[in-house]
Amino acid sequence: MELKITTLIENMPSDNEALLYEHGLSLFIEFDGKKIIFDTGKSGDYIENAKLLNIPLEKTDTLIVSHGHYDHAGGVLKTIDLLKTNTTMYVGQEFFNLKHKKLEDGSYKFNGIDFSENDLIRKKIKLIKISKDLQFISGNIVIFKKIARSNTFEKQNPKFMVKKNNDMKPDDFADEIVLGLITKKGLVVVAGCSHLGIVNILTSISKTINIPIYAVLGGTHLVEADAVRISKTIEAFRNMNIKYVAVSHCTGETGIKIIKQELREGFILNNTGNVFKL
Repeated sequence: MELKITTLIENMPSDNEALLYEHGLSLFIEFDGKKIIFDTGKSGDYIENAKLLNIPLEKTDTLIVSHGHYDHAGGVLKTIDLLKTNTTMYVGQEFFNLKHKKLEDGSYKFNGIDFSENDLIRKKIKLIKISKDLQFISGNIVIFKKIARSNTFEKQNPKFMVKKNNDMKPDDFADEIVLGLITKKGLVVVAGCSHLGIVNILTSISKTINIPIYAVLGGTHLVEADAVRISKTIEAFRNMNIKYVAVSHCTGETGIKIIKQELREGFILNNTGNVFKL
């Protein structure tokens, strides 16, 4: 059973100059008889890249959006115009919360999604809002939620907020979901942005499902991390015996540089157009 993950769009350009890139993330996953779009980037430009890469988006049966930020869900409306009416979309229970970012001048900028649940209903998309710890969507594909914060170095970013009853509250990213692909070599974890902390995520997953983690792909949100956090993150990768770390999107230049230096052959630059196969 082959696993193939194609990075359709990401912050970093491809060697193929024809491919578009942007601040955002979208992956196409072919595994266990399913064709999955994981996140839709900021603009929906990933669709043009898919055409150039001969990726059959129209055959997608599953859409997963990791959380409700614009750079992961901005292409949803363009995406659902392509999808079949029997496509299932998975999001966290709190996905439709109104997300904002606090600016330096004290004002708030909306950085959430540009569509409602009714938009999905009109397009006859089957929406499943996940609330439990894990939910299998096939025999070897599972979505994780309710990630526990288990360390002190992955701190919550105070800039991210949610508007509730006209009040701004810190965003605890309860909506964030993470994908797990069960292969013969172990679990492949796919994360969108890891706002909850990539080590928190991997630790929580390890306690939830008794399968060794073989590889991690996606955003690790180390872009604002200091040297201590990056060092402890790499230490955790090693302690978990993770074979490959394929970083994307919000890892940041410093994080990418250090992870590459430390993990060497275990490092993969998961930029636009990259293909990961098992």
